Amino acid sequence: MPDSLMYQQDHFVVLETNQAEQFMTPSELLEKLKITLQQLIIQDLPPDLQKFDTVETQAQYLIDTSCELDIGPGKYLQWYAVRLEK
Repeated sequence: MPDSLMYQQDHFVVLETNQAEQFMTPSELLEKLKITLQQLIIQDLPPDLQKFDTVETQAQYLIDTSCELDIGPGKYLQWYAVRLEK
């Protein structure tokens, strides 16, 4: 049986074009994704995101199901759950 620690998402490392890696909490990542999604044109969103009515729902869906968002040619936004040890 898998350890429940495997599914905890307390922190994420976020990789973005021309930026140093950042460590974010789930709420910080949610805000980052909401801002990024608001800047995209609705037609540029992946079809699975277009079915959601709110940006918050879209952002949470991305956190739950993906690890990257296509934000344009030559640009990237990726996030990975990490466990930080003390």
